[in-house]
Amino acid sequence: MDPSRDKTQHVVRGDRTLNVLRRYWAQQSRPAYVSSALPIYYPEEPRFAPDLLVVLDAQGHRRRKWVCSAEAHGLDWVMEVHAGGDRKTAAEDKVRRYARLGIPEYFILDGRDCTLEGYRLATPDARVYTRLEPSHGRYVSSVLGLEFQSEGGRLQLWTSATPLLSYSERILQLEAELARLRRG
Repeated sequence: MDPSRDKTQHVVRGDRTLNVLRRYWAQQSRPAYVSSALPIYYPEEPRFAPDLLVVLDAQGHRRRKWVCSAEAHGLDWVMEVHAGGDRKTAAEDKVRRYARLGIPEYFILDGRDCTLEGYRLATPDARVYTRLEPSHGRYVSSVLGLEFQSEGGRLQLWTSATPLLSYSERILQLEAELARLRRG
């Protein structure tokens, strides 16, 4: 497969998911910080920058980095979007590392075929992930209160029975509704 296509799928899938997460959390009463590719600093750990991340109960102002000791909070949810390279080794290494750091949930999206894997710490003190199994084709994130489903070659996020849309998708939906109303 063309490596540039891999990179494009990585960016497209990650950007849309970031947009959907930001739109969702902007509408919630509970604050959450949603970002991508942000340098993360845990005490005595090498810096890393996950593709997508959410920290609950954190204000959403822009940051240039996330320093856990300064913020007094680690990451709550992480997603990596893989598009090429040695996915298996990278995924296995990150599954061990993120669990050891105590990140409650970790999702892996394969950007090439839009397949999904999910992992969760069984307890706050656990340092080994339990692999999530989909229910009716959806992975449930108990941390975010959302469901993730790979459908039609894209990642769809759900809250209960309602699909979550990106800003641009919602605008298109509203424009279609307006056109329908104008036609009477």
